[in-house]
Amino acid sequence: MRKILLVGNPNVGKSVLFSRLTGVHATASNYPGTTISYTQGFLKLGEEKVEVIDVPGTYTLEPTSEAEDIALQMLDTGDIVIDVVNATNMERSLYLTLQLLEKDTPVIVALNLWDDTKHRGIDIDLDKLRQFLGVPVIPTVAVSGEGIKDLVEHIPKATSPDAPVRTRDERWAAIGSIIDQVQHIEHRHHTWLERLQDASVKPLPGGMIAVVILICAFLVIRFIGESLIGYVLDPLFNNLWAPVVIWLSNLMGGSGFLHDIVVGTAAGGEVNFVESFGLLTSGLYVPFAMVLPYIISFYLVLGLLEDIGYLPRLAVLMDTIMHWLGLHGYAIIPTLLGLGCNVPAVLATRILESKRERFIASTLVSIAVPCAALQAMIFGLVGERGGQYVAIVYGSLFVAWVILGVILNHAAKGFSPELLIEIPPYRLPPWRIVLQKLWMRVYGFLAEAIPIILGAIVVINMLYSLRVFDAIASFTAPVVTGLLGLPKEAVTSLIIGFLRKDVALGMLAPLALTAKQLVVASVVLAMFFPCIATFVVLLRELGVVYLLKSAGVMILAALITGGVLNLIL
Repeated sequence: MRKILLVGNPNVGKSVLFSRLTGVHATASNYPGTTISYTQGFLKLGEEKVEVIDVPGTYTLEPTSEAEDIALQMLDTGDIVIDVVNATNMERSLYLTLQLLEKDTPVIVALNLWDDTKHRGIDIDLDKLRQFLGVPVIPTVAVSGEGIKDLVEHIPKATSPDAPVRTRDERWAAIGSIIDQVQHIEHRHHTWLERLQDASVKPLPGGMIAVVILICAFLVIRFIGESLIGYVLDPLFNNLWAPVVIWLSNLMGGSGFLHDIVVGTAAGGEVNFVESFGLLTSGLYVPFAMVLPYIISFYLVLGLLEDIGYLPRLAVLMDTIMHWLGLHGYAIIPTLLGLGCNVPAVLATRILESKRERFIASTLVSIAVPCAALQAMIFGLVGERGGQYVAIVYGSLFVAWVILGVILNHAAKGFSPELLIEIPPYRLPPWRIVLQKLWMRVYGFLAEAIPIILGAIVVINMLYSLRVFDAIASFTAPVVTGLLGLPKEAVTSLIIGFLRKDVALGMLAPLALTAKQLVVASVVLAMFFPCIATFVVLLRELGVVYLLKSAGVMILAALITGGVLNLIL
C-alpha cells in the first residue's frame, strides 16, 4: 500500500488537512522507541486505497529536536509528500519545501490558509510559484474544506523535480528571489482580531490575557471533569456496578488471594472503589471514573486552545522564564494543568520536543504541583491550624519547584531546543475536527493506560500479600521519626499516598499532629511518589530508566525538604 506523508511546519493546519483527507477513520501511534506521536489514516485515491500519515511538524530536514529527527526518518518511508505551506508566511515554510524538492520523493504543495491571504492583503501569483517550484501548488482552506477536492485530484500529478542541492544560505537567497517575484502585499489597517493577536505576545497585556485564559481553562477542565464524575460515573459505579461486585465477592467467599486480586476489599456489603484495589474495583474506577473525566476535559480544552491559535502565543510569552528551568515556553501548559490533575499534566509534556525536557517537566509536576484533590485536603486539614501554615506548604513547594528545576537543568544531559514556532492567526475551528481529535486522543490513552493500571494492581496486591509493604514501613520508620519528626504511624499514610494522596492526607487527621508536623507531612506527601495513575502514565511516557531517575529525585527532594522544614519550623 502506498504511503502519502503530510509534511510541514508546526501550526500550519496539517492536522486539520489530515482530518479532511481521511475522515474519522484514523489512529494515533508513537514512533517506535519514542514518545513522539503521529496519526495515520486512509484515503481512497481513485480505485486505490492509500495510507496517509501526519508527520510530526518540522521546520527543517536538519534536525534540531527529536520530533524533527523522527520526521526526517519517516520521509524515507513515503511514496508521495504533501507539503503543507502557510500561504500567509511563505518565507518560513519554503525553506522546508526547498529541502523536500532536493529529495527523490514526488511532492505536491498544499498552500494552506489561502483565505487569510485576502484578509491580509497578500496577493500570490500561483502560476509563477508553480513554475519556480516545478510541482503542483494547490491553494487550500483546511478548516472549510476549500481546495481539498482539487488537492486530491492532483495527488497523482505530484512530481520530483531535478532540483539543485543548495546550502543553507543559497536556500534563503532562493526563497527571497521567489517571494519577490510571486508575492505582493498591499497596505491595510489592522483589524481588532489582529490587534488582539499582537497583544497576546506582549509582556503586560499578554500576561493579563494569559491569566484570564488559563484561569478559565482550569475552571472549565475542573467543571467538566467533576461533573462527569459526580453526575455520570460515580452513580454508574455506585448504583449499577457495586451490586455486581458485591455479588461476585460473595460468590468467591469474601476473602482469599484470588478474591483480593479480582475484587479487593469489599466488606460489609459496601465497596470503596478507591481503596478496594481489585481489578474489578479500583482497576476500573481509577482509569474510568478518576482519570478519564479529566482526560476528556483536558484534551477538549487543549484542542480548542491549539486550534484557535492561542497556545503558540502562550509559549512565546513564557519562554524566557521557563528557560531558567531547562524548559521552553510550552512547558507552562503541563505545569498549570497539574494543579487540576497530574495525569493530563504528564500527558501534556508530549508537546515538548526533547526527552530531556519531558523528563524535567514530568518530574517537576509530579514533585511540586499538587493536584486539585490534594489541594482541597491541604486547605481543609492544614487550613484549620491557620492560613499561615497553608502558605508555608505552598511556598515550600514553589521553592522546591524552582530549585529542582535549576538543578535538573544543569544535571540532566542533553539540551533544550530553542522555541521556534509558527504563530497562526486566531480562528474558530470546526467542532467536527475538535471532537475527532478529542476521540483519537482519549482512545489512545485508554488503549495504552488501562492494561498498565490493571497490571500494576495485580503486582501491588502480590506485594501486599507477601508483606513487602510492611517491611518497607518498618525499614523507613527511623527516617520518618528521626529526619522528619513524624510519628511512626505516619509511614502508613505515606505508603497509601501511592494509591491516593488526598486519602493519605486525610489519614493523618486521627494522629493528633502538631501544626509543624502537619506542614512537614503535607509537603512530604505532596513531593513523594505520585498517585498510581500518574505513576503509570510516567512509566508509559518516560520509560523505565527515566522513571527510576525521576523516582530517585522525588525521594531525595521529599526527604531533604521535609528535613529542612523539620529543622527550621
